Amino acid sequence: MFEQFSRGYYLGRLYVEPRDDAAAAMCREQHERVNEQLYASGEGVERTDYPLVMKLGSQHFAVHGDEQVPADTLVVPETMLEDANVRNPPSLEEVFLAKADHAAQLLSISEGTPTLPDTAV
Repeated sequence: MFEQFSRGYYLGRLYVEPRDDAAAAMCREQHERVNEQLYASGEGVERTDYPLVMKLGSQHFAVHGDEQVPADTLVVPETMLEDANVRNPPSLEEVFLAKADHAAQLLSISEGTPTLPDTAV
């Protein structure tokens, strides 16, 4: 679903659709699988429900799993579609997934909390 892109991101292609909810989401099963494969450190039992940090256009945002979202689909608020120039949704779009260390920094900035070196996403 996602492949190596740069030091800070993986690249994937997902169908992007509008959502009435203010939070972005993707298929819960895929969310957990991506979280386990790309965010888990491999040390003991780890949570797989942490938000993934994605980038569409120039916006970073947290993505949660949702059982109501179909596979290979990212649902985002309508205003985010406009800002990212997504036309005629659902539309297959390139989506960037921040790597674990980069995601922790982005989440701490968006939440206004300091970043700790050992912070795990």
